[in-house]
Amino acid sequence: MMTIDFVYEDENNLCEESYEEQFLKIIETTLKHLKIEDDVELSCVIIDDKKIHEINRDYRQIDRSTDVISFALEDSDQFYVEGMPRSLGDIFISYDHALVQAKEYEHSLKREMCFLFTHGLLHLLGYDHMNEADEKEMTGLQKEILNQLGIERR
Repeated sequence: MMTIDFVYEDENNLCEESYEEQFLKIIETTLKHLKIEDDVELSCVIIDDKKIHEINRDYRQIDRSTDVISFALEDSDQFYVEGMPRSLGDIFISYDHALVQAKEYEHSLKREMCFLFTHGLLHLLGYDHMNEADEKEMTGLQKEILNQLGIERR
């Protein structure tokens, strides 16, 4: 049986509701969908635009805020230890960005938060959107995972 060690933190109590339960369902559904049976550990921190701007500037040298940033630990072999859970990494979601994008895309905040988390999770699992083929694959996976959970665009 697979074990998921998930740490969820709303850094400044920004959210009116917790997304921890939905995010756990997304992790379970994603791992099942991708046929990953390993034990995993990861975290998600909900932050504001100011904080995500700082992270983007300091770690990615991009001087602006963004909606989601993932730091994948599996990009480096030094984090893999045989017999231990896979340490996937950390996801940071800007609550401020999620609010604006939910309104812009005319869907619920819950849907936007779940979309951003799924996007970040797929990055932790090695997916990217640097070229058209990879973007199509990643976008398709995001849609399949969210649709499976009934979290569709409205």
